[in-house]
Amino acid sequence: MKKLWKNCHIATMQNGQYSSIEHAAMVTSGQHIHWIGTFEDLPADAYSETIDLNGAWVTPGLIDCHTHSVFGGNRSVEFEKRLQGVSYAEIAASGGGIASTVRATREASEQELLASALKRVRCLLKDGVTTIEIKSGYGLDYANERKMLRVIRQIADTLPMTVRSTCLAAHALPPEYKDQSDAYIEHICNEMLPKLHQEGLVDAVDAFCEYLAFSPAQVERLFKTAQSLNLPIKLHAEQLSALGGSSLAARYHALSADHLEFMTEDDVKAMAAAGTVAVLLPGAFYFLRETKYPPLDSLHQHGVRIALSSDLNPGTSPALSLRLMMNMGSTLFRLTPEQTLAGVTIHAAYALGLQETHGTLETGKVADFIAWDIEHPSEIVYWLGGDLPKRIIQHGQEISI
Repeated sequence: MKKLWKNCHIATMQNGQYSSIEHAAMVTSGQHIHWIGTFEDLPADAYSETIDLNGAWVTPGLIDCHTHSVFGGNRSVEFEKRLQGVSYAEIAASGGGIASTVRATREASEQELLASALKRVRCLLKDGVTTIEIKSGYGLDYANERKMLRVIRQIADTLPMTVRSTCLAAHALPPEYKDQSDAYIEHICNEMLPKLHQEGLVDAVDAFCEYLAFSPAQVERLFKTAQSLNLPIKLHAEQLSALGGSSLAARYHALSADHLEFMTEDDVKAMAAAGTVAVLLPGAFYFLRETKYPPLDSLHQHGVRIALSSDLNPGTSPALSLRLMMNMGSTLFRLTPEQTLAGVTIHAAYALGLQETHGTLETGKVADFIAWDIEHPSEIVYWLGGDLPKRIIQHGQEISI
């Protein structure tokens, strides 16, 4: 059964550009795009339904390619303390920071985690996000990482979204392994990851490569295990220091390296050669009042794909709007609205390994798209917050939130 979507303009986002089609039409068949082009070139055919989009601008569904949407509690009180001058070190020493989120996540039931996560993810869906990646990493033992990953799978069953699940067990050192980071990495590699993968809970593997988390050598051990399980890899790298994590990610052909404020020219060249996507996270940059910018000119110069994401998490980016992150990508990182839109469509699809099916509007791809009531695609980035009027289509079906 074919549907005709007419009276619109389409930003296909092919080649990372608007690649606009004025006075456009699109035909969907089931969950996929059957035809796309100008209305005057529309082939003669029979359609089960014709939908008038009233002059809307149509873009691919937005892709949030780096989130930590599942967690217990929140850290709003810590936010207030930091504004009052209490340092992160003091907060951590008193049991706050990531340790407090781990504690709250472990104490929460699977049902409680699902209920709280759905509230947050629905905000992103309402913002136009039709594909999302969600990481574990606040359980830090088998039972609780499994609990988080099961919740991620349940989000996919509950909401009309494509949901990718990433195992981030190497996020921080759990209290049970205090001062035993090598032993914890071995536990992940030998016990946790193989079991979680066998249960079908893992789509990719991530780690936090930093002086306050895990070393490049430890991360490389994890990467080798992921490769042996045929799992793609991603990496938190160069957020706080230059450890060469992004070059390590490139050597293992990671889908992406994320944050990247302290990456070097050599890191950029390595990522360009490997096709590893640079995922920038302006929400964390803003929330932490960072002053060290990622090497944007170098990334552009060497042709590294740049994606943007919300980094939704309780500690450093409690962001419930990907569109707001897009505006920050332009205002803070000097990306044009076109580059920013590419960063949450085609480049974000590459960051999840979904580029063959998602991220652009073209024949054969999944029919995930947004019909925006705007006069130009730049408005998606221009307006600060609010619920920009839109129609959300996922797998060829219009959805209501």
